[in-house]
Amino acid sequence: MTAHPLLPPAMSALPAPWRDLTGERRRGLAELPDTEAVERTALDALDGALSGPLPGPGPAAWTDESWALYDRARQEIGRRLADAMPATGDLTREGVGAVLRDWAGSARPPVPQWWLDDQLDVICSAFAQTVLAGWVEDVLRRLGQRPHDAAAVASAAGRCVRHGLAPDAAAGLLRTLGVPYGEAELLALVTEGGVADGSRTAAREALLTLRRPARAARGRQPAHDEHPLLPPAVRELPYGWDRGFAWPVELPENEESVGRARAVLLACLPAEPVTEPVPDADTRVAQDEEAPAWAEIRSVLRDLMPYARQVTEERMAEGLRECARLGVPGVPAEPDGAEGARFARRWAGWIGGWIAAETFTWLGLYVDDESLVTPWAMELAERYARLGCVAERAVTMLAWHGSVPASRAALERLAADPALPPAVREQAARALES
Repeated sequence: MTAHPLLPPAMSALPAPWRDLTGERRRGLAELPDTEAVERTALDALDGALSGPLPGPGPAAWTDESWALYDRARQEIGRRLADAMPATGDLTREGVGAVLRDWAGSARPPVPQWWLDDQLDVICSAFAQTVLAGWVEDVLRRLGQRPHDAAAVASAAGRCVRHGLAPDAAAGLLRTLGVPYGEAELLALVTEGGVADGSRTAAREALLTLRRPARAARGRQPAHDEHPLLPPAVRELPYGWDRGFAWPVELPENEESVGRARAVLLACLPAEPVTEPVPDADTRVAQDEEAPAWAEIRSVLRDLMPYARQVTEERMAEGLRECARLGVPGVPAEPDGAEGARFARRWAGWIGGWIAAETFTWLGLYVDDESLVTPWAMELAERYARLGCVAERAVTMLAWHGSVPASRAALERLAADPALPPAVREQAARALES
């Protein structure tokens, strides 16, 4: 019976330890000498693997049940697959099918027969992709131990990202290679067409990290002769963006501190209802989810302008160009023009919103002398909530001072106003009940 290999044909002729599919491969590769000849062998092995044909497409529309079965199979028969097919030339459709059926015969709970009969080709492709990605990751790790030909290594890692094979490891290697070859490859990957979203994200995250020291160096420069985008009272704020503009816990609870908080809130107060609400800076993204574009832009701007006094037209333009260079979605290519001006306005407003949010937090959590904040803080919090600017933080401050009649009255008005968004009304209502 003719066997059907699942890995690219060139991989069947690899020498040891490059052909190893067992758990010993990583150790075997690490023990090889750091020579140009070994590096050349690694590059040739990668080239053969990437020359294809690569494993067929994996599941495009599996049900939750099929995914659960596949995850279970991968966990329970990984060792069996390596024992039955220990080398790159051994991995075949027939071999994987035999191991799967042997496992299914005694698996508990039972494995549905339809899954093996109807999905065998897709299952084999998925297994092959997993095996190949693990092999690529180990070869990349070996190449990263001590690169001799950095240009060739960067080119090989870039091909891995483009093919979607161990893109995180490949992008990490490019970040380690740095300037010029690693950076150049990453800059190409984040903007060129044909790169899968997940692979592009890995490249962009690596590039963000690689270029951070240069942005941080710019952030350490004072904003002399630059044109500020925030009001004077906000520019005087001494608390940095590295802590999210949070006010220090140990700050004295006195008229001077409270006076600064009031000045900041008055300066940041929008003149009209906001059309682009300030994103929640505390948003947490699951490990398998892509961060929103605004979070990546925020990371860039935070490096360039770590204090409110550095939020300037010049640095905003630099940030826009850097984000465009990084391939961040939705960023105009140049700061000139209507789109660039809209970008600057949006982000100056959002930065002011985050500063206001932290000011409300300090006033609510750490100012116990309610005579210092009554009634002006309650009035400002209600205005912020009605304008749709950091409404959640504003209402939370009202709740923290819920025993003050002015706070309670503001919460009652917010909870009863049908013109406000349901989230604001419901938060105010919950605060009144607590």
